[in-house]
Amino acid sequence: MASYKAPIRDMQFIFDELLQVDQYEALEGFGEATKETRDQILEESAKFCESVLAPLNKIGDEHGCVRADDGSVTAPPGFKEAYAQYVESGWPTIGAVTEFGGQGLPHVLTLALSEMVSSSNMAWAMYPGLSHGAYSAILAHGSQELKEKYLPKMVTGEWTGTMNLTEPHCGTDLGMLRTKAEPNADGSFNITGQKIFISAGEHDMADNIIHLVIARIAGAPAGTKGISLFVVPKFIINDDGTLGARNPAVCGKIEEKMGIHGNSTCVMNYDGAKGWLVGEEGKGLNAMFVMMNVARLGVGLQGLTQSEVSYQNAVIYAKDRIQGRSLTGPKNPDGPADPIIVHPDIRRMLMDAKAFNEGARAFVLWTALHSDLLHLSPDEAARTKANDYMALLTPVIKGYMTDKGFANAVNAQQVYGGHGFIEEWGMSQFVRDARIAMIYEGANGVQALDLVGRKLGQNSGRALQTFLAEMDAFVAANKDDVALAPFVEGLVTAKSRLQEASMWLMQNAMMNFDNAGAASSDYMHLFGITGLAYMWALMAKTAAPKANNSDPFYATKLKTARYYMERVVPETAMHLAKVKAGSAAVMALSADEF
Repeated sequence: MASYKAPIRDMQFIFDELLQVDQYEALEGFGEATKETRDQILEESAKFCESVLAPLNKIGDEHGCVRADDGSVTAPPGFKEAYAQYVESGWPTIGAVTEFGGQGLPHVLTLALSEMVSSSNMAWAMYPGLSHGAYSAILAHGSQELKEKYLPKMVTGEWTGTMNLTEPHCGTDLGMLRTKAEPNADGSFNITGQKIFISAGEHDMADNIIHLVIARIAGAPAGTKGISLFVVPKFIINDDGTLGARNPAVCGKIEEKMGIHGNSTCVMNYDGAKGWLVGEEGKGLNAMFVMMNVARLGVGLQGLTQSEVSYQNAVIYAKDRIQGRSLTGPKNPDGPADPIIVHPDIRRMLMDAKAFNEGARAFVLWTALHSDLLHLSPDEAARTKANDYMALLTPVIKGYMTDKGFANAVNAQQVYGGHGFIEEWGMSQFVRDARIAMIYEGANGVQALDLVGRKLGQNSGRALQTFLAEMDAFVAANKDDVALAPFVEGLVTAKSRLQEASMWLMQNAMMNFDNAGAASSDYMHLFGITGLAYMWALMAKTAAPKANNSDPFYATKLKTARYYMERVVPETAMHLAKVKAGSAAVMALSADEF
């Protein structure tokens, strides 16, 4: 059976030494998130994830969720009890605003906790994860009345939340939605329609489920401009805050899926269910994007989490499994064979994952810190930069990290050989669970198009230019440091190729939009590799002065950084070449020639 160990030491390195979060103690929430508090939170969260959630991961996969004839859904054995423990311990409140009962701690800290939860049990993690996204949308766009009615119990976790976008006939193209909203005299709306692929749409883990549903009000224009957002509770809330009548928002079916069996992915039928408008009429997508962006960062994190947990188990297996002899002579001369971790190709797969995991963790937390600065910094320039970075990097984190997370889970399964194909080892589940992250919250091809078609050109390319300039400043400050030469050189290589690809797109995409489409996926990967190269350069600079002390952590960090620069950064040459190849070969065949 697979296991999980939270990477607390690496998280502490990022918080304490790389990001130096204590320097922000004057910002709201950071003053309470001292090192002592951070360490306590990380350690206690690790205990919960390792001892409670991880053992339920396989159970959730095997049992799945069960729907009764009345549409009610029972979560896998142990899920409800684990969620009750999660709520009782106050974990949902950590990052929520104090106004509605939260602890108001920084987002960068809560994201580290989310990593642990998702690594230990991705399907379970989606229940509170979707709730936080719904909370964020109501907090940003809901009226004060809606906030006071729904947020306190969503903050505590007593109620969970969902996001309802997709319909049977439309996924990405939300302008085609058919769900209708008919206004009532009391200011509410009757919501009628069907939504599919609704994660955590129905379950028995919480007292109420708060659905956020996009629909078209009668008479609204066609397309996305006519979409509004509504809060539709499973149970109507009485004036005194108690639960009232059951709303006709019912699970018609649980989807039979490749993975994340422990999460109830539902077909939701709305038959005149009562809902209340969130924000302005016709501005539903603006409000929903708050939730979608939160969810996209969370999904990007899922790529890291499944890469991390599958890597951990592959390492354990590779050290234990004896097979063949080392190419350079026996390393286990007293045994019949050597452990497979001596073989270069096994090490290649493990090192690819290790270098990605640590670089991606730094990149996600570095980005999350900018999210905190966006909302809390008194410096307008810092807020502008943070806003630019959040817009630019969200599709990169979602797309690149989930592509790599899945690939690393497959490689970890490969380390096991035939045993990786056998369910009892648990590697198949990591692969199956990781696969959905490349699809939901905007398929990765859509993320790549968003990056190339919208984010690069925003504000005349200001976000990209700021990011490139930041890397240039690091190079200029460290180019004469001999100890950092391999890392500076690797960053220069990646950054120059990203800049060259960006220039090519600026010169060729507008004259032929297919050039942008054909280049987008490779450009996203080139950007992702470069972002992680910057993180590895920063981590190398942080670790280098301590590499010779008694703690081997720092020397190991430098060895991993060197691997990334020598073995991963060269992939940028391939991606650049494919970007510059244009769209002619991609678009050459007629539909009948496929």
